[in-house]
Amino acid sequence: MKNFLFPALIILSGCQSTLLSQNNTNEIYLPQEQVANTAEINQALLADESIDVIHPVDDVTFSLKGESLQSSNDVWQRIRGQLTFDIPQNNRVIMQRNWYAKHSSYLTRVAKRAEPFLYYIVEELEKNNVPVELALLPVVESAFDPFAYSHGRASGMWQFIPGTGTRFGMKQNWWYDGRRDVVASTSGAIKYMKYLHKFFDGDWLLALAAYNSGEGRVRRAVRKNKSLGKNTDFWSLDLPKETRAYVPKLLALADIVKRPEHFDLKLYEIANEEVIVQVDIKSQLDLAKAANLADLSLPELQRLNPGFNRWSTDPDGPHRLLIPKHKVAHFQQGLAKLNKDERLAWQRYKIKNGDNLGHIAKKFHTSTELIRQVNGINGNQIRAGKHLLIPVASKSLDSYILSQDQRIAKKQAKPQKGVKLTHKVVSGDNLWDIGQRYKVSGSKIAKWNGFAPRDPLKLGQKLVIWQKTNVSVKASHLSVEQAIMRNITYKVRPGDSFARIADKFNVRISDIERWNSLSRSKYLQPGQRLKLSVDVTNNI
Repeated sequence: MKNFLFPALIILSGCQSTLLSQNNTNEIYLPQEQVANTAEINQALLADESIDVIHPVDDVTFSLKGESLQSSNDVWQRIRGQLTFDIPQNNRVIMQRNWYAKHSSYLTRVAKRAEPFLYYIVEELEKNNVPVELALLPVVESAFDPFAYSHGRASGMWQFIPGTGTRFGMKQNWWYDGRRDVVASTSGAIKYMKYLHKFFDGDWLLALAAYNSGEGRVRRAVRKNKSLGKNTDFWSLDLPKETRAYVPKLLALADIVKRPEHFDLKLYEIANEEVIVQVDIKSQLDLAKAANLADLSLPELQRLNPGFNRWSTDPDGPHRLLIPKHKVAHFQQGLAKLNKDERLAWQRYKIKNGDNLGHIAKKFHTSTELIRQVNGINGNQIRAGKHLLIPVASKSLDSYILSQDQRIAKKQAKPQKGVKLTHKVVSGDNLWDIGQRYKVSGSKIAKWNGFAPRDPLKLGQKLVIWQKTNVSVKASHLSVEQAIMRNITYKVRPGDSFARIADKFNVRISDIERWNSLSRSKYLQPGQRLKLSVDVTNNI
């Protein structure tokens, strides 16, 4: 499934708070709620709860506009003038429309999340001569979260599974995942929708249904109805429950955009102007250095460029970054002054007996291919005593909070009930067997560790497992590290620092910051009390 976030649509009912009314600020809200699938979105929203996500990341608000940028035009006016879909007023559409109108706070979050990208998406839809209604598809799919990752292995704002992503031009490797790249995934979504539109002889509703559940399933439903002498339009087909609701959701959103005053709603205003620009960076660049050149925080840059998995861009491209328009000139000037060696940080490493390229790459959080390329190595032969030049991150890895490793680490660090175990994946392991061993479900193990149940396990991968205290593990299975998590209050002592406390209790500085709403840039004061969540078995 491809999740396309509903363009910054923020709807306000007459009885709601004034949070949404006449909001003309230049502040952009980019929360990171990742969703499992459309059904889970509905379940969470109907309970008025935050959606469960695989890699949750704290929300951030920041400016994407310069002081001088003003616009009296609104992108919703642009969209409204091009809506073409017929919207039947049947129960399936009305039910979804009523739900959206009632839950304007959800639409607010989604709209602000979409704001940096909506103008770009509308531009691309128009260039490709496809219905502008598709700009609302990410609301249904991912709530416009480019970091969304589902338990069905769908990733990004448009929610592509790996195979379909590759099929429509989204590169995926250790460094980069084009399914999360706003530019690559938007291009892929348009190509896929045009293909489906042609596949179903120009029927956009069938194309949308197939985007959700696959063209094969929809085609079988069409053929079944045809053989029975029934109508073969979307509304007549026997489709999965989720797909039967999927198209009505999009139509309901289009109806709201078309005539919000009929539902006593007001759309959050999004300027009909470019706010982000693609900048050609020519070659690999550390994301922390890029953020500094653009006068952005590292999380701000990563939120605009979510396709990069690690601490830098992919050495083999794409060599581009999305930068706020009013920051582009400053960024390009700084970039032009960097020489080749300044784009990454470097470390000289002396090869030891027993080393191999894989172990070295893992040690420095880089790839074997990049080490080979930098050092002119063919194959895997290296000699003890020789030196390698290793490209490394310019900041501590936990500073890159939206990298794949950090998102997973945060998920694994989230306390649960019971005893915490750590299992190291060995040859022959699979999720079902591990679940049987520890008497927990495989789906829970996947959830605790931030991956989908069908994701392949990797040798050496460490899995966090939470087990009920009355369940024991057989001695033959003690390839685990037992951990008991406790919340404690620590009184800061003279000479203490974030780093010293983190080292003392075997936690990350970023966790101390998060638990206490602090920043490492501020000095700790003796006597100050800090909340910590620690593994007491490692801190006795």
